[in-house]
Amino acid sequence: MALVAATFLAYLPCLHGSFVWDDDSWTTKLRPLFDNFSGLGKMWTSLSALQTYYPLTGTSFWVDYHLWGFWTLPYHVENVLLHAVAVLLFWSLLKRIEAPGALLAAGVMALHPMMVESVAWVTERKNALSMVLFLGALLSYGRFTRFWNADGVGPDPSRRVPPPPHRGNFYFLAAALFLAACLAKATVCAFPAVLLLIGWWKRGRLRWREDIIPTLPLFAASVSLGVIIASLEHTHVGAIGPEWRLSFAERFLIAGRAICFYTGKLLWPAQVCFIYGRWPIDVTAWQQWAWPIGVLVGLLAFWLHRDRISRGPLVAFLYFIGTGFPLLGFMDCYGMRYSFVWDHWAYIPSLGLIALFCAVLTKVSEDLLTTTSRVLLSGALLLAFGALTWQQAGVYRDDQTLWRDTVNKNPSAWIAENYLGFYADKNGAAREALAHYRRSIVIYPNSEAYYNLANTLALQGRTGEAMPAYREAVRLNPHLAAAFVDLGTIFASQGQLDEAITHYRKAIEINPQHVYAHWCLGAIHERAGRIQEAIAHYREALRIDPDMAQALENLARILASDANPKARNGAQAVTLAERACRLSEFKEAHSVSTLSMAYAEAGRFRDAVNLAERAVALAVAGGDAEGAKVNRTLADLYRSGQAYHEPDNSAGAIPGQKAP
Repeated sequence: MALVAATFLAYLPCLHGSFVWDDDSWTTKLRPLFDNFSGLGKMWTSLSALQTYYPLTGTSFWVDYHLWGFWTLPYHVENVLLHAVAVLLFWSLLKRIEAPGALLAAGVMALHPMMVESVAWVTERKNALSMVLFLGALLSYGRFTRFWNADGVGPDPSRRVPPPPHRGNFYFLAAALFLAACLAKATVCAFPAVLLLIGWWKRGRLRWREDIIPTLPLFAASVSLGVIIASLEHTHVGAIGPEWRLSFAERFLIAGRAICFYTGKLLWPAQVCFIYGRWPIDVTAWQQWAWPIGVLVGLLAFWLHRDRISRGPLVAFLYFIGTGFPLLGFMDCYGMRYSFVWDHWAYIPSLGLIALFCAVLTKVSEDLLTTTSRVLLSGALLLAFGALTWQQAGVYRDDQTLWRDTVNKNPSAWIAENYLGFYADKNGAAREALAHYRRSIVIYPNSEAYYNLANTLALQGRTGEAMPAYREAVRLNPHLAAAFVDLGTIFASQGQLDEAITHYRKAIEINPQHVYAHWCLGAIHERAGRIQEAIAHYREALRIDPDMAQALENLARILASDANPKARNGAQAVTLAERACRLSEFKEAHSVSTLSMAYAEAGRFRDAVNLAERAVALAVAGGDAEGAKVNRTLADLYRSGQAYHEPDNSAGAIPGQKAP
């Protein structure tokens, strides 16, 4: 109870925090999947429905949405609760394997500031959930194989421990928990190797029948899921490009330094940061080879002295390296674009080092200190860690706080500068936003900052400066569909329709589901008098987003008022225009005017007159004298029993405003 209470107390500052960076990928952006059971089924049956194939994590967020929508407090409470459960399981496991300092290790895990990223960051629910299932699987497998006792002998060597009843059931429970952990987050794939490592640690040998054969099905599942997730990192998440073009030698250097970095951070967690600096890699610099060589020398020393100092230190470091291996630079992860090390990548691997450090501290203090002194020392250590965790948890209360803290601790965090620019822009501080974007580009030329810089310049009417920034954004990221759309919009505003069409089509080629690109193409074709092409693109936009008000209104206007009778359909125009008006709560003069045209085309002239007069009132209230005049003319036309039809095939639609 004290551990759980201390954990919640340390994480109190983040409980009322909002969603921060990337949380929307698992919450608000998944609303179409959250709305019904078919979306839940898609999470499990489609590899690309989620950010990556972690359907159990997705299901937990699906349940959250149906319980409390996007109220963030329960999301944070659940993450902290999962972490607290993991702490208790870790404590139980250490007691089972008779590791010294089990309670201290559990306290360190509960309160160490390096754990904050996995707990306070809602999107890392997958980390905390997989940790609970991973530790549950270890405990269950231990009940099956009794690997915490050498050859099944308990603390009293004269009495052999009898096998537990229904022993085989614990194997299937462990397998089920392991698979569930993989479906929460695949970084637990080293689980079967961990089983063999613990068995070797406790017995000094591995038995083919009792130890190795039971793990073979687990290895098969682990490798299969690992291959799937590694493939999705490339094909779906986007871990492809110059940032990941690393040779094996470069990856070896990254791994060596990352191991030393995490070890040092666990021992001395000063300046814990959301995103650490991505250090330069140079295989010709002999100093950089000192990191991996030092790690290998340390492992060799532990191996050579395994009988004198016990196998424990070697096992702890092998556990750390083995469970963290995919995230040490040997597998392409999207986060490597920003940094080679992340605190949440060390969440599960750190357990081995925490257990080792606390065991050493316990053994040394038992020889040198009294019981009271040991308790006070342990309490002071946990209090210090808890204070640092409290401080770091508060950083996650909102996006701007998180990015400001990141820049303060890591001035080379170009993505933080980019997001600070975005929020400055959102708050109307365009000059400050431009400064942040340009600072981000100086640190590291990136498509995101170039794109945001171009957008801000374009909104200020500085299209001459915006165009080169857009072009640089698509040079750095040829798959940036939004930049092609915005380039097309600039060309359209300048009357260069062919150039605009080329760029819109490029955006759709990159992303066929880009709803705004389809709407823009529809508007361009409508403007050029190619009505059938316009109708096709408007319909495609509405297939992707049935509530896109601009597409609803433009298509309804064509179907109600086009000069070609074959293009008109009053009934469909009414359906579309009514939906557009409902979306704006009948408060937009132009959408109400379009509905009046649709009613007239459908022969409902009384309704048409009423709507036209309402459009007049809305236009007057909005200071649009010309709009009021047009709608008065329309009302007079409807009173005479006539519908409005365009005199030619151009309705003058200009794609100048972005869709929501």
